[in-house]
Amino acid sequence: MTESRGSYRRVLLKLSGEALMGNLEYGIKPAVIQRMAAEIATAQKAGVEIAIVIGGGNIFRGAGLAREGMDRVTGDYMGMLATVMNALAIQDALESAGVFARVMSAIQIHEVCEDYIRRRAVRHLEKGRVVVLAAGTGNPFFTTDTAASLRAIEIGADVLLKATKVDGVYDSDPVKNPDATRYEKVSYDQLLTDKLLVMDATAVVMCRDNNLPLRVFDLTRANALVQAMMGDDVGTLVTA
Repeated sequence: MTESRGSYRRVLLKLSGEALMGNLEYGIKPAVIQRMAAEIATAQKAGVEIAIVIGGGNIFRGAGLAREGMDRVTGDYMGMLATVMNALAIQDALESAGVFARVMSAIQIHEVCEDYIRRRAVRHLEKGRVVVLAAGTGNPFFTTDTAASLRAIEIGADVLLKATKVDGVYDSDPVKNPDATRYEKVSYDQLLTDKLLVMDATAVVMCRDNNLPLRVFDLTRANALVQAMMGDDVGTLVTA
């Protein structure tokens, strides 16, 4: 799994649930998800094989519920169900944009989506379908960032694309520090040592140990999603 210039062959896109909210405080904003679908369609029609891992923070977040007194395992399973709801919304938006899409879940919900089976997921990608991966790893205590790293490695993705609300990795919080410096490139070890909280540590270590490049970019900027999938130098590249 090595980075290539020009269009990637296969990518895994990590979307947070919050990315679907737009300026709402909760739920899904149709205009936002339609714009994402249009950009994904552009890259897919250019020949990029695309898998997506979606979070559920716009609806439920297990860790947050646990801090308020709910059992953590119960909260995490509720969060997994929220990711399935988001995945179905993405599938609908993609199909409206003319892209064949399949939702695959790490927990069994046969009435609404397929089970995640690695070989089947790869086959969908080879046939030109976008695969939306829901329910994280299917296990509590693991974030959807970790699920994204795991799935990217399993399907042989060339890169893991982490969509955020900032244009890359900074040496400090750019919201709090106007003098924060953005990195063009940074190593996995520096992310961990300097506690640059782009993804959780487990996800970063999995990328590092499997030599999976990670690109962090600003999803809110028009066409950035297409550029990232096409291999352009947007945001910050994290490698060994």
